[in-house]
Formats: sequence, C-alpha cells, structure tokens
Amino acid sequence: MKDAVNLQGVSKHYGKKQVLENVDMDIGEGAIYGLIGPSGSGKTTLVKMIIGLILADKGSIRVLDAEMPNLKMLERIGYMAQSDALYLELTGRENLAFFASLYPLKKAESRNRQAYVADIVNLTGELDKKVEAYSGGMKRRLSLAIALVHDPALLILDEPTVGMDPELRLTVWDEFFELKREFQKTIVITTHVMDEAERCDVVSLVRDGHILATGSPVELKAAYGAGNLEDVFLKAGREHP
Repeated sequence: MKDAVNLQGVSKHYGKKQVLENVDMDIGEGAIYGLIGPSGSGKTTLVKMIIGLILADKGSIRVLDAEMPNLKMLERIGYMAQSDALYLELTGRENLAFFASLYPLKKAESRNRQAYVADIVNLTGELDKKVEAYSGGMKRRLSLAIALVHDPALLILDEPTVGMDPELRLTVWDEFFELKREFQKTIVITTHVMDEAERCDVVSLVRDGHILATGSPVELKAAYGAGNLEDVFLKAGREHP
C-alpha cells in the first residue's frame, strides 16, 4: 500500500517544552488512521504539522508525495480543527458557499458538493439560520461539512464528533467508511473516545509527544493481551514511563 502521509524523525519544541520527539509514522492511502491520546499528548500539534500549519524543528513530512509545508497541497486536504473557525454572522449556507469558493470548483459542482455535505451532517434544514444561533454540535457538523466540501483526497479531522449525539456520530462514521470504500479517501482522526478508535484500520497511541504503539485494534489488543484499547493504552504507558 502506498503511503498518503510519511513522517520521519519529526520533533517539535515550544520553548523548553518538548511537544513531539522523533515521531515516525506511515499512513497508507485509503486507510482510516486514528491518533489516540489524552489532551496535551501532542495529537493536535501532529496533525497541524501534517498539513503545514506548524513547522517541524527537525525531521521530514511528506503528504501525497509532496514535501510539506506546501500551499498547493491544501487543495487536496480537508482539515477540521478542534476549534470551529466559522463566520457566526453568516448563515450555514453562506459559510459553506464561502469556503467552497476558495477551491477550484465549477459552479454546478460546488452547488452539488454543498448539498451533499450538508446532507451528510444532517444540516440541510438548518442552513438558512445564522451560525451564531447554532448549538455547539451543529457548529461541529458544519465544520465537518466544510472540510469535505472540496472533495479532498486526504481528510485530517481533529476530534470531529465532539458534541454530536450518538445517533449522528454513527451516521458520520458510516460516511467515513463510505468515503474510504467508494472513493479511497485517506482519513486521519484524532480522538480520545476508545469506541471510535476501535473503528479505525490503524491506530497510534500518543502520550507526551511519543508514539507508544501502532497497529490495528485487533493487533494491539493481541500484542498487549488486552480486551480493549483502553487497557492497551494503560499497558503501553507502563512499558514507556
């Protein structure tokens, strides 16, 4: 399997604080890849470095065969940040249209994509409301729609389902599986929710800027003699104090 993302020896400091240290990572094309760890473990810094928002102090990052950072590559990447970056005074529809306009989409294609992604996140009936009236969960859903609107090859999603009800979370995950199966999208998801981690093809356990272990959920549970990924994380943490 060809790699969509490759990191070699990536490190990052903020002042005296080491946020990431010598991270190696290979993310295969068409995989759902989970970065699992508590807040402050380095997950968000890692995904921001993958898309080029943060520069590495050392090491190399390649995305879709291009050395990062690379401004042109943003057309092929969909990014959903942990904090929603929306225009509150605009409607959901106006937000979608604005972000779609940033990409080289033809008018008909843009309209179709906007309708498609609004339907995925169950916001079609709410698009004419101003975003300032949206709940936190609705804002997360709109942010996910925006990340999908230009049909990216690579999706980078930082805690994408926070604030969503359980039924909608399942619907969104069904769409992730469909994007992978039908369109061979590569999806990188950060989460601290272990049942979501179980749905990933591959997971990396992240703590204190280090990768503790990487593998499929089945492989990791077998390797650590654990019944679930939470126990895997605890055991891996004890092996790497």
